[in-house]
Amino acid sequence: MSDQISLDALLRPDLRGASPYGAPQLDVPVRLNTNENSYPVPEDVVADITARVAAVAPELNRYPDREFTELRTELAAYLSRTGGVELEPAQLWAGNGSNEVLQHVVLAFGGPGRTALGFTPAYSMHPLISTGVGTTWVDGLRGQGTDAPFDLTVESAVEQVREHQPHVVFLCSPNNPTGTALTLDVVEAVYAAAERAVVVVDEAYAEFARPGTPSALTLLQGRPRLVVTRTMSKAFAFAGGRLGYLAADPALVDALRLVRLPYHLSAPTQAIALAALAHADQMLGTVEAIKEQRDRMVAELADLGFAPVASDANFVLFGGLVDAAATWRDLLDRGVLVRDVGIPHYLRVTAGTPAETDAFLAAAAEVATTATTTATSRATDRSSS
Repeated sequence: MSDQISLDALLRPDLRGASPYGAPQLDVPVRLNTNENSYPVPEDVVADITARVAAVAPELNRYPDREFTELRTELAAYLSRTGGVELEPAQLWAGNGSNEVLQHVVLAFGGPGRTALGFTPAYSMHPLISTGVGTTWVDGLRGQGTDAPFDLTVESAVEQVREHQPHVVFLCSPNNPTGTALTLDVVEAVYAAAERAVVVVDEAYAEFARPGTPSALTLLQGRPRLVVTRTMSKAFAFAGGRLGYLAADPALVDALRLVRLPYHLSAPTQAIALAALAHADQMLGTVEAIKEQRDRMVAELADLGFAPVASDANFVLFGGLVDAAATWRDLLDRGVLVRDVGIPHYLRVTAGTPAETDAFLAAAAEVATTATTTATSRATDRSSS
């Protein structure tokens, strides 16, 4: 007897018709669409990774340290050294990429009958993670009460928190896909207004922030509902290593143990992450070079007639486009893959190596005359004169 019920009918109703997360993975000369670090892992770090994995390989018949004690100790040491605040291992938690630790937070504090609030446009995984575990997602908005479309003001954020009374609040700083960072007064105000919510500050791109940009790590003391998430995928050039982490009050970290899968960090994952942290200064050695290319793109895109957004991340959102999808295709035809993030008239490009920046800017120059509203306006002015 054949099955008469389709899988779609069995799927949760709230997931029917939804699209999974994913950026195009195309074989093109210049890939600048996923905010990866374009620089390869240094050879001596590769050697250390290989040695550490070899050391744990004979014991892969045993489960790994489920508390990943050594890794949490080294993560706490790294953040204490670079984040402007002293942290203890009990305040650290890690997972297979920052998405997993974000999911742990929503599993523990969200769920059916509860609400998560984020201020969009922001990281598209925040709503996917929330709805994936049955949490109602609310699209808060940026640019309310301001001429800057991607700003989030204290007044707007607090008003939206009070309106929706969420159980989890997502703040993103620097924000993906806009590259804009938050001031700490926004975080403080949201935390105070969201009296019954866990407030998550996603700092995946924090290492790329411009001088003087503060980290929410400095606000953790005395705020037991505050969470700051980080990743090794970006600045550490370790996207394939899949290691994300968070810092929070020890009691909140302890709550995450209730929802994590058993032994969720494998022994090889812990080993390679420890190797990267042991070489942290070297792994972060490309950050300044990437920031230089980012700032170069902001300046030169503006000269070409585009409207780039000043960025604290390793990417640039640029607008002024007549048709973002058409420009995306025109750049791809020239061997350059950028990201269409779904914001009308905008695209996002990752800051890579100088050679990649050269290729992108050359392609952008070729399409600028037809791609930008500035060029179109100039052409209209000429035709009517």
